Amino acid sequence: MTEFCSRIVASRWFDPLMLVIIVINAVVLGLETYPAVAADIGDQLELANGVILGIFVVELAIRMGAYGRHLPDFFRSGWNVFDFVVIVGSFLPGLRENATLLRVLRLLRIARAVRLLPDLRILTVAVARSVPGVASLAGLTVLLVYIYGMGGWLIFADEDPDSVGNIGQSMLTMFLMLSLENLPDYLEMGQQVSNWTVLFFISYVLIASFLILNLFIGIVINSMEEAREMELIRAERELLDEDPGNDERAHRVILDERLHPLKKAVEAL
Repeated sequence: MTEFCSRIVASRWFDPLMLVIIVINAVVLGLETYPAVAADIGDQLELANGVILGIFVVELAIRMGAYGRHLPDFFRSGWNVFDFVVIVGSFLPGLRENATLLRVLRLLRIARAVRLLPDLRILTVAVARSVPGVASLAGLTVLLVYIYGMGGWLIFADEDPDSVGNIGQSMLTMFLMLSLENLPDYLEMGQQVSNWTVLFFISYVLIASFLILNLFIGIVINSMEEAREMELIRAERELLDEDPGNDERAHRVILDERLHPLKKAVEAL
C-alpha cells in the first residue's frame, strides 16, 4: 500500500489534478458570494463543496500513506501540517456549526495551491523570511517619519494646520508623502514660508522614499535567494528519498544542508 501511494504521489498527473480541484473549489466559493446564484443552485454548490472536501481527504490519506511506517516524517513539513489542519479542521464539530469559520477553512483550501506551484512556494517562503528584516526597516521608517513629522510641525504648523497641526497629523502627512503623490503641492506651500524649506522636503524624499525603498528591495531579494537555496535542498532531499541508493546525491544533499547555515554565519560575521 505504501508503494502504491508513493507511485500516485510521484506521478506527473497527481499535482496538476489537485491544482485543478483547488481552482474548481475557488470557483464554487466565488459563486456562493452571488445571492441570485446561491438562491438558484445553493444546494448544488453545497454538494460540490462536500465532494471537493472528500477529494481532499483522499488526497491527504494518499500523501500520508506514501510515508508508510515513517508517518511522523509527514509532519516535519510545514506544508503538510497546513494541509492536515485545514482539511481535518473542516470536520471539527465547533467549526462546522460556525458558518464564518467554515467559510474561512474553505478559503484556506485555496491557499493549498501554493504548495503545488514551486515558484509560488519560493515567494511565500521568501516573504516569511523577510519579515524580521522588514520589521526592523519598518521601525527605522517610523523613527524617520516621527523626526520629520516633528520638523514639519515646527516649520509649517501655522502655515498648514490641517496637515501638520499636531504630531499625529504631521506623521500621517509624512507617511503619505512616501508615495511622492502630493510632493509638488507641499513644495509650493513650503516656498511660501521660505525657500530653504525645499531642503527639508528633498532630504526627506532622498532618505525616506529612495533609501528606504532600496533597502526594502534588498531585503526581499536576499530572502528570495535564501528561499531558492532552501527549495533546492528540499527538492534534492525528496529525490534522495525516492532513490536512497544514490551515494553521490546523498553526499551532495548533506553537504548543502551543512553549508547553508555556514554561509549565513559567514555573511553575518
